[in-house]
Amino acid sequence: MGWAKQLVKPYRVSDGKNLQLKDFDPADTGKLRSKQHATTFLEKGIARMAELQDQLYAQEQWAVLLIFQGMDAAGKDGVIKHVMSGINPQGCQVSSFKSPSSEELDHDYLWRTHRNSPPRGHIGIFNRSYYEEVLVVRVHPEMLTAERIPPSLVTKKIWQERFRDITAFERYLSGNGFVVRKFFLNISRKEQEKRFLDRLRQPGKNWKFSAADVRERGYWDDYMAAHEDMIRNTATRDSPWYVVPADNKWFTRAVVAAAIVDTLEDLDPSYPKVNAEKRKELRAAESLLLREKANRISRSPRSFT
Repeated sequence: MGWAKQLVKPYRVSDGKNLQLKDFDPADTGKLRSKQHATTFLEKGIARMAELQDQLYAQEQWAVLLIFQGMDAAGKDGVIKHVMSGINPQGCQVSSFKSPSSEELDHDYLWRTHRNSPPRGHIGIFNRSYYEEVLVVRVHPEMLTAERIPPSLVTKKIWQERFRDITAFERYLSGNGFVVRKFFLNISRKEQEKRFLDRLRQPGKNWKFSAADVRERGYWDDYMAAHEDMIRNTATRDSPWYVVPADNKWFTRAVVAAAIVDTLEDLDPSYPKVNAEKRKELRAAESLLLREKANRISRSPRSFT
């Protein structure tokens, strides 16, 4: 078993039927003993990821969609910034999803995310996603009114129906070569409080803070129940969840990097093979350049000593 697969194995959920979030410790650091130890794995992961992404981009067959969910201050922005630091921007796109616009509310809830799916050869990143529809909307069901869904369709089964729709959508993506990997950054309530206070006390971090974050904190238990039910119902072999410990940012980033490397290595991308006709074309181009070089040298004035 490769180092990446071994590191992420305890946190990968491919069948969530019996999942309980209380079984996952937000402060867990696995076998990584320190921040320095984790940094070694992160740097190794970033380097390997860059190599694999280059091949993914050149091959232009598979696409990878990475979805990040988590409570406020769980570290989604930081993970994206640090883990993806070695990726070629040409082959990567990041989409952040906040409250839907009036245009987005005029469409089905998957519309705004589907239109931002990555093209083949690319890695797409969703900072929040359609999963907000079974999280924040579930915790605040009055939001369904803003979606203007016909009342007869808003039944007690709506969340199970959305789980069904989401898993069908991800199965559709997987069947077309778009690989989905989902990360729940599992932060503790105590660590969230610490990070909120840090944002309040450091002027350079004040911009990150919103009073709404504290109000949402009052629904903590509801959110944990919603996340648990979400993972139970949408974790599949083809589109697994990773319940990543998020109390220690250095460990979170190492695990996410390892999960991406593991995913790309399983795809085994490679540079396109050049056929005989293409090789002939390349040899002709090389000959032309060499003749041009030889002519330039022959025309250059000679120096005498």
